[in-house]
Amino acid sequence: MNIKSMNIKSVRTPDDRFQGLPGYDYVPKYLSDLPGFEGLRAHYVDEGATDAAHTYLCLHGQPT
Repeated sequence: MNIKSMNIKSVRTPDDRFQGLPGYDYVPKYLSDLPGFEGLRAHYVDEGATDAAHTYLCLHGQPT
C-alpha cells in the first residue's frame, strides 16, 4: 500500500495538563506510528476484562 504523507497542522496540549483530572484514572496510551501521520499521535483507552464478550470502539474528532 502506498500511503502519501499528509501535511497536517496540529497543536498538542502538554501532557501535564491531563494529570489529576477528576474521575479520569486511566493510564495514558498512545499510537504514534500510523503511516501517513508522522509527528501525530492518537490516544486510546484500553480497559476492562481481556476476555470480554464485546468490544466497543468510540471515535471522535474532525471527520475530515
